[in-house]
Amino acid sequence: MAEIELKNVVKRFGKVTAVEQINLLIQDKEFLVMVGPSGCGKTTTLRMIAGLEDLTEGELYIGNREVNDVSPKDRDIAMVFQNYALYPHMNVYKNMAFGLRLRKFPTEEISRRVRESAKILGIEELLERKPKELSGGQRQRVAMGRAIVRKPQAFLFDEPLSNLDAKLRVQMRGELKKLHNRLEATSVYVTHDQVEAMTIADRIVVMDKGRIMQIGHPLEVYNHPKNQFVAGFIGSPAMNFFETHLIEENGSLYLQGEKFKLLIPKNLQRRYCDAKDQKVIWGIRPEHIYDYDKEIKDSLQGGETMRATVELVEPVGSEVILLLSCGLDQFSACVDPRTKARMHDEIELTVDMNHMHLFNKSTGEAL
Repeated sequence: MAEIELKNVVKRFGKVTAVEQINLLIQDKEFLVMVGPSGCGKTTTLRMIAGLEDLTEGELYIGNREVNDVSPKDRDIAMVFQNYALYPHMNVYKNMAFGLRLRKFPTEEISRRVRESAKILGIEELLERKPKELSGGQRQRVAMGRAIVRKPQAFLFDEPLSNLDAKLRVQMRGELKKLHNRLEATSVYVTHDQVEAMTIADRIVVMDKGRIMQIGHPLEVYNHPKNQFVAGFIGSPAMNFFETHLIEENGSLYLQGEKFKLLIPKNLQRRYCDAKDQKVIWGIRPEHIYDYDKEIKDSLQGGETMRATVELVEPVGSEVILLLSCGLDQFSACVDPRTKARMHDEIELTVDMNHMHLFNKSTGEAL
């Protein structure tokens, strides 16, 4: 396996810049996930690594070898596509063996690799079937098996689970991670699903409008977003944002909203003192807002109370998502399924201010 490095990489389609000045080092044996909304440049970046798109500017290295002008077949990478890309007239065995036959591998070596990969993926009994006889999950395993048999320097995954149903996606996410740990392969994985990214990645690259917004371990990106875009994209349900005024009263900092005033915890006062008297964006995740409970509020040592009107109640089993309004502000809270909150109720909430985030109102950068 090998490192993959992109240096000052730019991709333009005519006058449209799809990827702008990307610098990225993917470590040997790392599982790196590129995530972002549609059109952010993540798939274009993956296709440049694969050699399916030329670089407009910059340099691309795989295993310390510059590959800007190296054809896809000579880059020693394997790509797994969203639509599986299986040959319908071939059975599973022949689909998995096809690339090795093109490279003139001996028949015995092909058989050994195909059966070894089939065993790893649990599809040994499917080798004689045609793709039309397989379920979506089985087809995806075959597509991965076709990549595994080549034993490439790196695996590239282009939204490989997006065609599967929700239950199977969760199962396949776990299997992908176990497969990566077993093969110890350098893997680059593209998805628009931030939950998928959080669960399988060693590191996440969050992209928007052709640029890298943040790179880091999943919990680092979740707990310490560098800007408002990352904060709003990573996390489900999404982070709530409020336009507030950071004010000082009696030596303490408060967030003043339209219909609330919340004390900033002592341990965070110094961090935000330079933004005093400014308009800022306050961010708080739904899971850090609770039904009012005095014991919870007192135990938080940073719990503040705000009132809101319940607009919608969404039970999802292990929790209830409340959609709420406070003046013109709309936000959500994940609360205990035993909540007594009902639509149109005005309720008290406890906000854990220890998990608050503040962003510059003009730039969106974290303060």
